[in-house]
Amino acid sequence: MIFDGKGGELDYVACWYKKAADYIVDLPINCAFVSTNSICQGQQVYPMWKNLMDSGIKIDFAHRTFIWDSEANIKAHVHCVIIGFSRNGKEKCKLYDNGAVLLTNNINGYLVAAPNIFVEKRRLPLSDVPVVIKGFQPTDNGYLILNDEEKADLLSKEPQAEKWIRPFITAKEYLHGKTRWCLWLVGISPNELNQLKSIKERVVNCREWRNQQVITGDAYKLRDIPTLMRPNSKFKECPYIVLPLHTGETRKYIPFGFSDNGSIPGNSVSIVPEATMYHFGVLCSNVHMAWMRTVCGRIKSDFRYASDIVYNNFPWCNPTPEQKAKIEKTAQMILDARAMYPDCSLADLYDEAVMPPELRKAHQLNDRAVMEAYGFWGKLNSESECVAELMEMYRELTNK
Repeated sequence: MIFDGKGGELDYVACWYKKAADYIVDLPINCAFVSTNSICQGQQVYPMWKNLMDSGIKIDFAHRTFIWDSEANIKAHVHCVIIGFSRNGKEKCKLYDNGAVLLTNNINGYLVAAPNIFVEKRRLPLSDVPVVIKGFQPTDNGYLILNDEEKADLLSKEPQAEKWIRPFITAKEYLHGKTRWCLWLVGISPNELNQLKSIKERVVNCREWRNQQVITGDAYKLRDIPTLMRPNSKFKECPYIVLPLHTGETRKYIPFGFSDNGSIPGNSVSIVPEATMYHFGVLCSNVHMAWMRTVCGRIKSDFRYASDIVYNNFPWCNPTPEQKAKIEKTAQMILDARAMYPDCSLADLYDEAVMPPELRKAHQLNDRAVMEAYGFWGKLNSESECVAELMEMYRELTNK
């Protein structure tokens, strides 16, 4: 009711901002709240701050995300922001971050010194780049998924089943170098399935389980295709870039990467089929990471890389052939540096405390190549300035 039914996924704290904004109509009153930083991230920015700013609210000062510890024996790390706002506004706003203060003409809903721009969900990319698709949610009660022991046991009984077993990638397997497997039975004939008794038993159990679920649910609707996790006409059997949906905030770079071994993606990753080395280089760059950190949602403090908010709205550069070739070269250097440490998982390699110098150097060279393609190199001195430029590009591309 407070947001007239347009609150979407807003946290409860947003109501305090809205009520305060309503109380100070036509009054020279300044307000300020300490609140969770979620209201300045991801899908919450549009329904909250567009509503307030369209009504005349202006952010006068803000302190970007900081950790507020409780005094309890068991510490509760709360990620907070401080936001002061009014209707009369101030000519110059103050934006605080890590002990520094920036004087600016405007602070937007993402707590960036930039115009009031609101990034909304988008079904397809704003730029001419490959489309992201979601991984498969099995909805199978575990009957189509195998761990190492289950795979070995199944193949010891039916070695001919090997061609129907594929690597299964979730964020956990991808980031931590673990292995898991799935039954990928696309195209299997009834005759061959009947000969593979162990697989047939799993398919029968999957069908029975789905048939027992709530009639309106996903699982029940899939009861007549028990050989499949679910249909997905957009999935192509080709190499793709893996985008883990959730990663820790301490990483400077989300470790995106290629998968070309016939792996099947789970629902905790998204994928970019038919992506090139150029796309990989831009996605791994500090430019894209700055955009991601600003507009993505969070789970606690961890990044939530939702393609409909982050990837689809990202303003891509228009490189010259020489600039594109340079990005492709530095992107390959990142992969080569990772390959120097085959005993390490991506989680190991992207731990800021122990990142190998070769990998860090490769990322730095890639950052420069991408920034040159955007025209940012030698011009911008901070991540917030980079985001402000990207938001201007976003506004031009969307005519907002």
